[in-house]
Amino acid sequence: MALGPILAMLAGQGCSKPGPKAWQGYIEGDYVYVASPIAGRLEKLAVEKGSRVAGGAPLFELERAAETDAQREASQELLAAKAQLEDMRKGSRPEEIAALEARLGQARASAELSRLDLERQERLFKEGAIAANDFDHARLTHEADGRAVDEDAARLDTARLGGRTDAVAGAEALVHAAADAEAHARWSVDQKAQAAPCAALVYDTLYREGEFVAAGSPVVALLPPSNIKARFFVSEPDFALLKAGDRVSVGVPGLAAPLEARVSYLSPQPEYTPPVLYNRDNRAKLVYMIEAVFGPGAAADLHPGQPVDVRPSGR
Repeated sequence: MALGPILAMLAGQGCSKPGPKAWQGYIEGDYVYVASPIAGRLEKLAVEKGSRVAGGAPLFELERAAETDAQREASQELLAAKAQLEDMRKGSRPEEIAALEARLGQARASAELSRLDLERQERLFKEGAIAANDFDHARLTHEADGRAVDEDAARLDTARLGGRTDAVAGAEALVHAAADAEAHARWSVDQKAQAAPCAALVYDTLYREGEFVAAGSPVVALLPPSNIKARFFVSEPDFALLKAGDRVSVGVPGLAAPLEARVSYLSPQPEYTPPVLYNRDNRAKLVYMIEAVFGPGAAADLHPGQPVDVRPSGR
């Protein structure tokens, strides 16, 4: 009779449902490596390893004396090209214009004088007071004075027009080329100083002040909170139960409550041993790697390498 309660208790335990399965994994991060596309000596490192920076905060500066000189030279060349273009558009100087206007006035006065003389000579020729030779001389003189007026007027109009169309177009092209060169020089100066693209943890600094940094070589490694994720491994049967977008619960040692995450990636390639977990139960099992991302700000205090236990969230 005493065995009855014990057997009933054991039977109840055997019929109870097992707790939700946990998958082992760790915290991983996608680092942002900040570099300058131009080489130079590291002049100032504005952050320290382990600190947190806001978006837009300065990270480092490389020496840029040569780039600054090149920008100054490009700016002066742009000003010279613009001045040359404006001068070409203006035409001749005011003094030259005034001289041409005075010459045109003299030509018109001469033409008017020869016209009056031609009228007198014509009347005298009709009256028979002068010979035909004198009349022809007056007529040809007036015609020459008229052509001189036309020539001086055309010369004045040309002087007011400025440079020829082709020459002005060439000067405009030189201005555009100088502007592009100045913009490139300014870009080179700006690239010598880099700022944080977003709020992040300074995970590592890879150079010290005074060291030479090659072009494209990272100086600072950042870890934004949005780039922190949980990476875990599931067996082949469990792999079929998960899909992108599923909610999972991530337990981190030291945290009182698990964190909610969303499955973002499922590896299509199987693995035979988890890369971190080497215990007898998991060895030589066919597993798949899965990644899950956290909500905004939830993973700010997590660090890559921390072990985690992942469980499916209630649906």
